[in-house]
Amino acid sequence: MAEGSSSHYQILRVSVNATEQEIKRAYRKAARRAHPDHGGDPAVFRQVTLAYETLVDPRRRAEYDRRYASTPSAAPSGTGNDTPRTASRTTVHRPNVPRNTAGDAPVYVPAFDDPLEVPLLSPAEAAQQVHGMPRKRGIFGAEARIQREMRTVQLLSRQILPAIPSARLINGLQSPSDNSHIDHAVLAGYRLALIGSMLLPKGAYAWDGVALRHGGRAVPPPRLDVVARHMQDIFPELNVTAWVVVHGPDNNPHEPVIDRYRHAEEGGGVQVVNAAGLTKGLKQFLSSGPVPNTVVVPVLARLLRGMH
Repeated sequence: MAEGSSSHYQILRVSVNATEQEIKRAYRKAARRAHPDHGGDPAVFRQVTLAYETLVDPRRRAEYDRRYASTPSAAPSGTGNDTPRTASRTTVHRPNVPRNTAGDAPVYVPAFDDPLEVPLLSPAEAAQQVHGMPRKRGIFGAEARIQREMRTVQLLSRQILPAIPSARLINGLQSPSDNSHIDHAVLAGYRLALIGSMLLPKGAYAWDGVALRHGGRAVPPPRLDVVARHMQDIFPELNVTAWVVVHGPDNNPHEPVIDRYRHAEEGGGVQVVNAAGLTKGLKQFLSSGPVPNTVVVPVLARLLRGMH
């Protein structure tokens, strides 16, 4: 880990006596400014995230403070208003250097061979693309839930994971909103997709942003919009979206047909799609991130701790 000339405190613009809540607030602001999806520099964004990961953990913070205090050039900020010098020396963008793509081999951040980092996962765990399996929940209707969740796992495993080696599929997360079940989550780089599933008869359905309408029937999808907002608050460094995939009675990925009203696209809510739509949309979303071939180990570790 190269810390550069700015301390973690300077990068987050907090004092050395900052509380955990002050560090969290400062991190949210710094992460929004530096996030590559908003035009920030990936190298600066990684420094912001590393600073937070170190200072929010009491043990790692104490060790960092001991090392930092023993550095001759260390000059802790007393006011927390210093501008990080690291941010002014942004990475030089060379047009002839190819950009990382989602099809590249995974790169682990932080690297497992970094002697100053405490591994949060084993290399084998981090390299595993699928974590957990659909959970058998309840008695009534359990068969239908298992069927649709297994079909979603198969779809993601066959269509998304081979195309994006850094993608990590986590099944059976606990919702931060109300401790309910999140069927699936896919993490790739700094993008996270929460995925629920439905099983409906064939036909043409219209998604109006609230429910799927077919004739006189209205079927509401899982309420993943609230969960996605909570996950975005928990992981401000990520771009979090929510998807609901609708499976038909057979394995035709283009059925049922999902039409969308124009106003349903406004506000960036839940995407409701069939299997073909999920494959296309999710690949595009995950692949278009700033460093799509990255496995962010601290984020993956936190997600795995939230599994049922």
